[in-house]
Amino acid sequence: MKIAYLSDIGRVRENNEDYIGAFQNKAGATMVLVADGVGGHNGGEVASEMAVSHLGYYFGETSFYSIDQASAWLNKQVEKENKIILENASKYSDLSGMGTTLVVAIIFSQGILVANIGDSRGYLYHLSQLEQITEDHSLVNELIKRGELSKEDAQVHPGRNVITRSLGISDTAELDEKVIPKLSGQMLLLCSDGLTNLVTDEQIAEILNVSETLEDKCQRLINAANDAGGNDNISVLLVSFDEEEI
Repeated sequence: MKIAYLSDIGRVRENNEDYIGAFQNKAGATMVLVADGVGGHNGGEVASEMAVSHLGYYFGETSFYSIDQASAWLNKQVEKENKIILENASKYSDLSGMGTTLVVAIIFSQGILVANIGDSRGYLYHLSQLEQITEDHSLVNELIKRGELSKEDAQVHPGRNVITRSLGISDTAELDEKVIPKLSGQMLLLCSDGLTNLVTDEQIAEILNVSETLEDKCQRLINAANDAGGNDNISVLLVSFDEEEI
């Protein structure tokens, strides 16, 4: 298994409110995360760093080795982190309203648990096909599901940055979860919406199909978003699996 990640401030924002992490627990399981912070003067970057670093630290203290155990732990830990973010947002005026999206994958020999809250995404790339495996918790996605908005129009909708779920937005933090198989030759992509709002799935697939290192692919994805305007922070994390690991 190989992991590479990169985060970029983009061409418009003054701060990078995204945060990325990769961690291993005592049983050898791997967890990777991408968070995209929102709110406050610098509250967004505080919330995203808190979520990733806290979850990463406590994951490192665990020794579970099954997807069921990981799911129970992750849901409990995310609820705790949500309360911590809410408490800090109410305690410090400059952090008022802070929150963060989160997309996370916990990788075991028998499969991968992918979970998300907000509009940071998880994709699976295999056999030249890119599949989105998370669902955005956003206003435009709700309109798309109701048939009131096309995917094309969603790219320019004035409410495209409105998220309906995140850490720090309410007293509860509900994750969506999926379990996917671990296949030889596949790649897992976790990213913030600074990539997907500007780079199409087709463009992402073309970049992932190029015969380069994971680090180079990360840089190409960042460059593509910046070339398209770079109006947000851009974070990408790639995981690839070799045949001998499956």
